[in-house]
Amino acid sequence: MPVDIQLIPLEQFQTFLVVTARVAGFIGAIPVISAAQTPGRVKTALVFTTSLLLFPLMHEAVPQLSFSPIPFALLIVSELLLGLLLGLVSRLIFTAVEFGATVIGYQMGFAAANVFDPQSERQVALISQFQNVFAILIFLAIDGHHLFFKAAARSYEYLPPGQIDFSGEAVPYLMQLGSHMFEIGVQFSAPVLAVLLLSGLILGILARVFPQLNVFLLSFPLNIGAGFIVIALTLNLMSTLIRREFDNLTEWIVTLLNHLGP
Repeated sequence: MPVDIQLIPLEQFQTFLVVTARVAGFIGAIPVISAAQTPGRVKTALVFTTSLLLFPLMHEAVPQLSFSPIPFALLIVSELLLGLLLGLVSRLIFTAVEFGATVIGYQMGFAAANVFDPQSERQVALISQFQNVFAILIFLAIDGHHLFFKAAARSYEYLPPGQIDFSGEAVPYLMQLGSHMFEIGVQFSAPVLAVLLLSGLILGILARVFPQLNVFLLSFPLNIGAGFIVIALTLNLMSTLIRREFDNLTEWIVTLLNHLGP
């Protein structure tokens, strides 16, 4: 039996589109789910299903909307951008892991050893790909993707649609998160860099004591071996650091929502 479109109130359908826009932004930026290898039908079905589940709960949180086409279109765009912005906060952690691993790879001698990353569809350093997969596994193991669905539901409590304001502390807070990304990257790469620095110091001393020793050729296997050994020994430390940052995701999102409010 065909559904009569007149039975669906226009106001409720309009509210549903607003909810869908923010959810689509979230899912379009969540790591793993937003990857290029994830089928588009899966993403679309996930957006639609999540919106249907959230709509009865969020209907009261959405204020009365204007039926004018231009204001409504601007509201949809702002909600979509808000969802993308909140979802991209988590990507700072993966970017920090990739940044620290890239520095490690360069110091180990893997500057030209790049592999194809199917998620970002670009060439990345070999060690970066390993650390990125390691971070993804931890993200899935602690149900990190569930944090975003909880954040999507709670975001309407902190910031109802149509009340986004970038004139407050939102931009400085995003800059603070960006600087924190480099801090995380340095923490990830610090143990390996310390050992490689010590290795370079020892090789420099040996080059002065034994001039006939070919330090350049000796440095490649020594740095690679020492780097892999330190990476293997510090996997538990890496896991702890990554889990700590993922645990802070909810706090980051809530703080950003508060700063985006009027």
